[in-house]
Amino acid sequence: MQEGDTIKIGDEEFEVLSVYTWKQAIEDGVLVDISQVAPDLVASAGIAFHVAMTSEVWGQCVQVPEGVVGQDWKGRLWDILYLFRCAAKRTRGDTLFFPVNVRNHTTRAQPVRLKAVCGPGDDAEPCVTLMAETED
Repeated sequence: MQEGDTIKIGDEEFEVLSVYTWKQAIEDGVLVDISQVAPDLVASAGIAFHVAMTSEVWGQCVQVPEGVVGQDWKGRLWDILYLFRCAAKRTRGDTLFFPVNVRNHTTRAQPVRLKAVCGPGDDAEPCVTLMAETED
């Protein structure tokens, strides 16, 4: 879909006024391209689609805050990808919610609920976007 295209919804036709692509979102820093950052983890988790994550989730759930010991970003990302894959096996549809536990302080891990949406990418290929449950 491109600007100027016409789409039909029901009996009505609408002109596409603006398009914001995955590629633009990655370039703008809104999304982190997980398939580029850690293709080995995506493959090991058994995910066949392109995967991106919002920068909010990357900062909250993947980056390891100063002072938190015994963790690294790859281990935290692996946990998210693995838990997503397990939830995806049990889910039908294009949107699912799943919990992860994240330790961002020296105390116990806290539960965080994430959302995954599978939809078409810039070239209509299937893509997964991981985000906070409140993000769209």
